[in-house]
Parts: sequence; C-alpha cells; structure tokens
Amino acid sequence: MNSPHSIFPGQEILKTCKKLLGKISAYFCFKIVLVLGVVAFLNSAGIWLAHNINTQFLSNNRTMFFLSLLCLFFVYIVLLALPFIPGIEIGLALMFLMGAKGALLVYISTIVALSISYFIGGAIPSGLICKGLEWLHMNKACAMIRQHETLNANALLQVLNNKAPTRFIPFLLRHRYIAIATALNLPGNSLMGGGGGIAMMVGISRLISYPKFLLLQVVAIAPVPLWFIVF
Repeated sequence: MNSPHSIFPGQEILKTCKKLLGKISAYFCFKIVLVLGVVAFLNSAGIWLAHNINTQFLSNNRTMFFLSLLCLFFVYIVLLALPFIPGIEIGLALMFLMGAKGALLVYISTIVALSISYFIGGAIPSGLICKGLEWLHMNKACAMIRQHETLNANALLQVLNNKAPTRFIPFLLRHRYIAIATALNLPGNSLMGGGGGIAMMVGISRLISYPKFLLLQVVAIAPVPLWFIVF
C-alpha cells in the first residue's frame, strides 16, 4: 500500500516551505519588499521616460539648441550610470528621434556613462558592500568578500572557480567578456541591474581592468548605433 507521502509528495514540499517561512522575520520581508519596490520604481521611471522623450523642448536658436542638447545627453549619462535604469530603451528612443547624429552621441554618452559606473563600483569600499549584504542577511557573501578582498584578479578567479556551486558559474567566468557584452545588449537587462548596474558590478568585482572593459564597451555597444548611422 502506498504511503501518504508517495501519494502526495507535495505535502513534504509544503512542510519545508512552512519551516523556511517561519524563520523569515517580518523585518526581513520588509527589506526585500523595499528593495524590490526601489528596483520597480527605477525601472518604471526609465521606461516612462523612454516612451515620452521628444525634441520639442530643443530651441530653434543655435546656441540654445546646443545647450539643450548638452543637457539632454547629460541627463542620459546620469540616468544610464544608475543601476536598474533601462538604458537600452532610452538610448533607442533618442536614436529614433535624432537619427544618425543622435546615434553617435548616444554611443559616446553610453561609453561615458558605463565608465562612470565602472569607476564608482571600483571605488566602493568592501566594508560598505558588506554592510549592504549583512542588511540583506547575506552573511556568507560578506564573509567571502572580506576573506578575499586583497587577492588580485587571477587569484580571485581561481577561488571563485573552486568554490562555485555549479558548473555554470565557472563557464561564465571563463567567458566573462562575452557574458558581459551579451548582458549589456540584452533587452530588459534593467531587471538584472541595467547597463549601469552591470558596469558597476564589473568594477566591484575587480576581475576586468578598465582598458579591457573600455574595449569591451566599444565593441559591444557599437552594433545598434552603427545600424542607425549606416541605414
């Protein structure tokens, strides 16, 4: 005769979930909801901006036109440098509005914005990162950062490869340049941090030097603006 567990295997899963949920405090749930709320707000704000960008505010006066254009791309750089902002969508909106000349400006501005994010990530102290991780109860991740913060890129890669829980992570580390280039061009990448968040994480990781990251940007970002310029 079959046991109740073999007939209803979902009961065991349900019991396990209840035990896990019982250990989660209301304050921790509030933190998760707060983080998700901020991410959703930034993502929604960026999407709204991408759908409502227009060039009507640009003045017909030559001097004011260039000043207005400078302000527009300054705002674009600031927004793209922020994590979880849908930079691809905003950049595409600008290129559709302004054509080939706009595509070149978007291309240059994107490189500037991602470079700023990279340097911000590299400048964030490991202690501050650990405080953020501990606030989210990610104590093991914090301990790993403190343990290996003095390692160089090659040594850190070796440690990550050895301690990776799955084979997928070492694969991504071996092909990190392709993985980053793909992530930067992936539609909807704002859900994984956006261009600014991805560049910031690259800076935090210290796995790629800035000259290599700059070259990666120049190549990875080029296809879409180049299409607008050529066609």
